[in-house]
Amino acid sequence: MRIKPLIATLTVGIATAALVAIGGGSAAAAAPVPAAGSQFGPACGAVPANGPGSFQGMAADPVATAASHNPVLSTLVGAVKKANLVDTLNSAQNITVFAPANDAFGKIPPADLEKVLADNATLTKVLTYHVVGQRITPAELAAGNFKTLEGATLKTSGTGQDFTINGTAHVICGDVQTANATVYIIDGVLMPTAASS
Repeated sequence: MRIKPLIATLTVGIATAALVAIGGGSAAAAAPVPAAGSQFGPACGAVPANGPGSFQGMAADPVATAASHNPVLSTLVGAVKKANLVDTLNSAQNITVFAPANDAFGKIPPADLEKVLADNATLTKVLTYHVVGQRITPAELAAGNFKTLEGATLKTSGTGQDFTINGTAHVICGDVQTANATVYIIDGVLMPTAASS
């Protein structure tokens, strides 16, 4: 009598595996998606509640693709595309991106912004200065020094849900998860020393 339940269990297991293998099952064969829902900051309310640009939608996509669906980051996405960094960011694993919100670019004098956007080497340097080669948790932001992909170091400080990058840019929506990155939306554009001279 114990053989029938065992056969039934094996049959269900084999059928489920077969459905997944041919793409017809509900169990996805993709890598697990990071949990969404631990975001913090005053600008998190500007992120869409659902769809590809929502926190849940962003968690399913690699970082550059996720950002492209978020209206808060459209200026950054345009700069990333101009610098040909979409594939680089999407293929990187376990990174952190300090992503300037659209308003952050408005704080840069227009002539300076045009100059950076016109020089691909400088633009790439500035953008990669916003990326760290590891996932950074909010707890690590309290007093951190992190080497960026550009090569220089970012300094972070703060407590609770109030964090500052390099003493100038504030996290306005933090701990946003994408498939390959942790994103902190910030209210300023960070400039590496060499790029600002």
